[in-house]
Amino acid sequence: MQFDRADSLDAADPLAGLRSLFVEPAARTENAPSDSVVAYLDGNSLGRPLLSTARVLSSFVDDSWGTRLIRGWDEEWMSLPTVIGDELAGAALGAAAGQTLIGDSTTVLLYKAIRAAVAARPGRTEIVVDSDNFPTDRYLVEGIAAECALSVRWVETSRTSGLTEALLAPVLGPQTAVVVASQVAYRSGHLADVASLTRLAHDAGALVVWDLCHSVGSVPILLDDWQVDIAVGCTYKYLNGGPGSPAFLYVRSELQPELQQPIWGWLGHAAPFDMGPGYTPAPGIRSFQSGTPPVIGMLAMRDMIALIAQVGIDRIRAKSVALTEFTIALADDWLEPLGVQVASPRHSAERGSHVTLDHPRFREVVASLWKDGVIPDFRAPEGLRVGLSPLTTSFREVAEGLQAVRSELEKLRP
Repeated sequence: MQFDRADSLDAADPLAGLRSLFVEPAARTENAPSDSVVAYLDGNSLGRPLLSTARVLSSFVDDSWGTRLIRGWDEEWMSLPTVIGDELAGAALGAAAGQTLIGDSTTVLLYKAIRAAVAARPGRTEIVVDSDNFPTDRYLVEGIAAECALSVRWVETSRTSGLTEALLAPVLGPQTAVVVASQVAYRSGHLADVASLTRLAHDAGALVVWDLCHSVGSVPILLDDWQVDIAVGCTYKYLNGGPGSPAFLYVRSELQPELQQPIWGWLGHAAPFDMGPGYTPAPGIRSFQSGTPPVIGMLAMRDMIALIAQVGIDRIRAKSVALTEFTIALADDWLEPLGVQVASPRHSAERGSHVTLDHPRFREVVASLWKDGVIPDFRAPEGLRVGLSPLTTSFREVAEGLQAVRSELEKLRP
């Protein structure tokens, strides 16, 4: 019954044909190699590459790099961090041009963002972060607090939900310098109300740094309309930029003259090729640049950004909601009798594009699934995350994957 439903949903899916644009791993058969894939349910950790990516990178090596050589910097490469940043801003961030930069890792850009925000609120002594935010965010907050002699104000959040107005409001006050929050919680998939939480922080006189790693490309984002101060996100999940592809940084235009990032590299200088004494930051978003732009790392995401713009984020979100609803229905039908609990919000308006399922044996179950070509991921202490990438995940794939989860759990029954 559930497989029939999956096939019906795939047949009615207006975005189903887009799967042919992506590299599809070999399907597992009796004679297929051991690295073939039955169901890829980890697109929220690493997206599949577009077929065009190989052509783009090959062409860059043969033509742009191979023939233009160092001339490429003047002809195009030096401008790519802001050019591609503006493309991303228009397609997926709800942001006007001139506010988004591609470059550095998520960790480095978050450090720059939080450190600059702290410096912009002198005299305030607290950084607010929730207890179940992504480890990088929490570790950076602790490190910056130690570096700047500040305190960390922890918001206790559940592993099955996330940051809300009711939890944030009581910890804000005249000592709050910066709030660091994620739009989609990495563990539960909880979708935060960015506009309302940002407004709360602003009412207290604080700045907010939003982590968009688990949301960009899968849920609508309206950074300008929401008056977001600063946002950082990775590009290898729903933006399909590939392993280690550079992150992006958004800084609201009104704040750019006020904020000064702490890593003064030569390409963030107003006149980098003068190579003179002293540091004068470049105007605008380029002041947040530090080192040489990661050109190759930026190119793979460009076609995906264009595809998101073509399809439209609202249609992508509709597919995401349908996938997560189907996943929860299967979990209730097949897995709940085996002791599995849904550890994500059940209301789609409160959920991003992944669903976490809890069971005390999931660490070993996920290891077995990977060997059999079913690929979700595991998040301690007992969560199996079903990562649903709307442009590449089929409903049939979800059914195949959760059937395999059921089979593994049944093997463990006494």
